[in-house]
Amino acid sequence: MQAAPPTPAESYLAHRRPFEVWYWVVSCCLSALGGSYAKWADYQRLGLALDWWKPLTWSWSSALLQLALVPALLWFTRRWPLHLDTWRRNLGWYLPASVAWSVLHVAGMVAFRKMVYLTQGASYKFGDWPAEVLYEYSKDVRTFIGMVLLIHGYRLLVLRLQGEASVLDVLDNGHAVEQVDRPERFLVRTLGREFLIAAADVEWLQSSGNYVNLHLGGRAYPLRSTIAGIEAKLDPARFLRIHRSYIVNLDQIVSIEPLDSGDARVHLKDGQSLPCSRRWRQLLRERVDPVAET
Repeated sequence: MQAAPPTPAESYLAHRRPFEVWYWVVSCCLSALGGSYAKWADYQRLGLALDWWKPLTWSWSSALLQLALVPALLWFTRRWPLHLDTWRRNLGWYLPASVAWSVLHVAGMVAFRKMVYLTQGASYKFGDWPAEVLYEYSKDVRTFIGMVLLIHGYRLLVLRLQGEASVLDVLDNGHAVEQVDRPERFLVRTLGREFLIAAADVEWLQSSGNYVNLHLGGRAYPLRSTIAGIEAKLDPARFLRIHRSYIVNLDQIVSIEPLDSGDARVHLKDGQSLPCSRRWRQLLRERVDPVAET
């Protein structure tokens, strides 16, 4: 298959990780700076004295704790995604998650403020805990909902840009139909384009929520399936499960690096390294050239 020149969307997808990290960092900084100025301006308008470091401490403690909790929120939304076919089943998890998120945010924020106040020879008082916690939760739950909607909306956009793969075969008359047994190719639909990728060309697969990402040529194509479901359909002579979240194309393995923990690291031709659990390590050694383990 002749690879088409990358589109702007595909170029973005190839470098989107730094953008995503910087988005959260910049958002945190802007939120903290804006909040600090707003609190300082409120005191100035009321003619009240305020030490310069206090509004900075209040705003930055909140923003930094939100930033620290972003990885947990990303993991949670992957584990319990709100897709059309899953939102009824998963939505109930979001209420306790919002409470846990708020508790962690408030506890970390208060601890941060207390430490800063101590460095200034002062004491920070959070206030009446039941009433203050409810007040903070009323703010946090709105932030939590906004972040969840943003994350799911962004992932939907990325999914549209990436294209979604499906298990298909092509008949002699050119019509694509779903193949229920072992697939020889996958159909990828992305931004109005359709193209086929051979199953044998897939270099490795990774579980991601309700999807399994098919990796080849530096790109990833999400397939709606469980890792166990697609494992059962792939050619066992070519593909092997090496981790609860990874399947590898045996032809792509360059070497196997044993680790002190009993696990291993699998190095591929494209420079990618995949984890191999001890549960599958022995089977992997039996399936590849013994000299591959270094």
